Order: sequence, then structure tokens, then C-alpha cells
Amino acid sequence: MAKAALVSWLFAALAACSSAADPQSAATPPAPVAATAENLARAMARQPIVLLGEVHDNAAQHALRLQALQRLVADGARPALAFEQLDSDRQAALDQVRGAAASGSGAADDRAAIDERVSRIIDVAGAKGWHWDYYRPYLAVALQHDLPIIAANLSRAQAMRIAQEGAGAVFSAEQQTELGLDEIAPDIERAQEHEIEVGHCGRLPPDALAPIALAQVARDAMLARSILPYADRGVVLFTGNGHARRDIGVPRHLGARDRARSVSIGLVEDDEHAASAAGWFDVTLLSAIQERADPCRDIPSMPGMVPHRPPRPPREDVPGLLRTALPV
Repeated sequence: MAKAALVSWLFAALAACSSAADPQSAATPPAPVAATAENLARAMARQPIVLLGEVHDNAAQHALRLQALQRLVADGARPALAFEQLDSDRQAALDQVRGAAASGSGAADDRAAIDERVSRIIDVAGAKGWHWDYYRPYLAVALQHDLPIIAANLSRAQAMRIAQEGAGAVFSAEQQTELGLDEIAPDIERAQEHEIEVGHCGRLPPDALAPIALAQVARDAMLARSILPYADRGVVLFTGNGHARRDIGVPRHLGARDRARSVSIGLVEDDEHAASAAGWFDVTLLSAIQERADPCRDIPSMPGMVPHRPPRPPREDVPGLLRTALPV
């Protein structure tokens, strides 16, 4: 099957599940701590660049992140808020909607006016497939306190083109060099391919892994580039744990100076695999486990493939296959 046809089938067929694989261990992994608003707010205050992970469908984690953000703002911080869930190619449209709303009659603290503005931002820049009720409160905080809102991610269409045609389909040669996509570190390539294979229950043919891994790396690079203009004032990136990982995620796409002034925070469900994830982050917080159906259940096998279970149960905190284009 041609690569373009294969990738198109995958994008169309899979709503994606995610799994946790063995991390590239740190020499002395920091011990996980309890996921409380106080602990999270303290971690977020450590550095101006905050890479704030999540398990996307974990409601308790979202409530905790909102409380921590509100504490940070109450203490005087005014960071930009960047979102994996917003498409970077829609930033201008987002800014236009926000500017038009700001010049209207709604007061900044008018709840109905803020809710309406949040809805318009999601309409013009929000990627499909997200549970937006989880993310609306963060956008509301940004509007209430006039914080920059950054549409940080590649769009689904861009990710698909990269997977089908290569990075040159979206980025110029100069841009690829700037993003580090012209020469990706072999350990990142291997690890991303492994995450994709394990995250999709072993149901993908080997030649599907590399193109999807490239799209995933491109997303990390774009997230990194999107937040850097706001580093001096402070910026919080709301993203999945997979992107926040310091071994293969966004931190690998930051220069040495910016890496030193960043903190990667993983919100990890407190199950039997939690301890092994501690080495992925500067700070690991253990939260309650979200009940969910088996993520492998609805993933079809490619023709001719024999499904098998990954070495660990599928989970929602690391990129699943075409959550290179769908949420991860």
C-alpha cells in the first residue's frame, strides 16, 4: 500500500489511544508528589516557561490545573497561555476575534460576555475532537486577566501532509532547519516510533510508524517555537504529557538557555506504571485515575495485521497514532 494511502487510512480510521512506554530514564528521577493545587502552583512558579502536561480525559487533573493557574495569577503572574488544542495557522483569526470582542460593549468581568468570547475563539481556532468544556475555563482566565492566548499546534491538515509527504510539504528548507526537522536525533525518532506502535496496540504495520513519528516530532517543534516569543514574560503551555516529556518532547526542541529556564510538569495517573514515568518530567504529580473504556477496543487493524496487546495497558497520556493530527 502506498504511503499516502496508508496514512490517509490511518487518519480516517483511528480515533487513537495512547500508551506509556519505558522512558529514557534520568540519572536521578525526581520522586513523584501528590497532585494538589498547592504543589502544582509551586511547580508552575519555578520557571518562566511551564510545560504543563495532562492526561487529556482526566477531569480531576483539569480541575487541579485550573486551581493552580488561578493561584498563579492571584499571586501576580501574568503569563501567556499557549494551547496544543488551538491551531497555529489560525492565530490571526483568533487575534481578530479577540480584538473585535475587546472593542465591544462587554465588560471584562461580565461572565456571559467572556463565555461568548471563549466560544468564538474555539470556533475560529479550536481543533476538532477535543472535550472543550475542559479547556474553556483556561481561556476564560486569559480573557479575564488580558493574558495572551497562543494557538501553538500544527493543524490536522498540516500534520497529515507531513506524514504523507514529508516536512517539506509544510515547511521551507529554512524553516525545517530552524525547527530541527532537517536532522532529527535518532533517539527521538526511535522513541517516537515506539510510542506510536505501543500506543496503538500493535495494530500498525512497521512502515506506518516513521511518517507518523515525523509528524509528531514536527508538532513538538512547532509547540516549542510558538511559546518562545513569550518566554521573558512567562508562558504556560497546556498540552498532553507526551509533549511535556523532557526526554522526547518539547524540551528537546528548546535551546540550552530556554531549556534551563523551563519546567516540564507531568500529571500522571497513580497506577502501577506511575513510578516509571517520573524520569520523563522535572516534576511529576500523581492524580486519581480516570475511569475509561478500553482504548484498544475501537482501533481497527490494518489489512493483514494480527492485533496484539502492547506490553502495557493503553493510556491517554502519550501520543497515540493519529493523535499526531487528533488530540494527544
